[in-house]
Amino acid sequence: MNNPFIVGITGGSASGKTMFLKSLLSHFKSDEVCLVSQDNYYRDRHLQPKDENGIENFDTPQSIEFDEYARDIKSLKEGNPVSRKEYTFNNPNVIPEILHFNPSRIIVVEGLFVFYFPELAKLLDLKVFIDAKDYVKLKRRIVRDNTERGYDLDDVLYRYEKHVAPTYEKYIEPFKYDADIIIPNNSKFDKGLEVLVSYLKSKSV
Repeated sequence: MNNPFIVGITGGSASGKTMFLKSLLSHFKSDEVCLVSQDNYYRDRHLQPKDENGIENFDTPQSIEFDEYARDIKSLKEGNPVSRKEYTFNNPNVIPEILHFNPSRIIVVEGLFVFYFPELAKLLDLKVFIDAKDYVKLKRRIVRDNTERGYDLDDVLYRYEKHVAPTYEKYIEPFKYDADIIIPNNSKFDKGLEVLVSYLKSKSV
């Protein structure tokens, strides 16, 4: 696979990146696009940094094995397949799978810190920022963390105030203005998605 086109997609926690990505991928054949999510590069729980109250902070760049992430993206760019154990967010009821990533004409690199890590950022041919208002992100985070990860409301609000919001201000929002495309996602993203799909289609031929 010669010269794949690498797209970086970021945005604050619960900005709607996952839903956007599902919609994006639905417009392409499975062999046309390779999605590699930052979520599968979290350090093990015992290696996670902790805040002043001893609570693991998963919303910081130090939570991610970014050297391994950059290494795998470089490998895909060079035409080599990559395998990685699925990260299950410490859910004991989920058995992790071995994920296999194959080189494609378009590689999508997704996660909170893909613009922040220099080794990753310099590999990106296009930067896309998914944006949403704070109250929208908080509502989505409450629903997601309760339903998918079993956190109660107090835990979600604590993490949002102590971890999520400060991280967004320090490590994510400043890179918003490095983006080539900013897509608002407070309620829908149809027009932004249409623009991105059209552009990527021109790169996949």
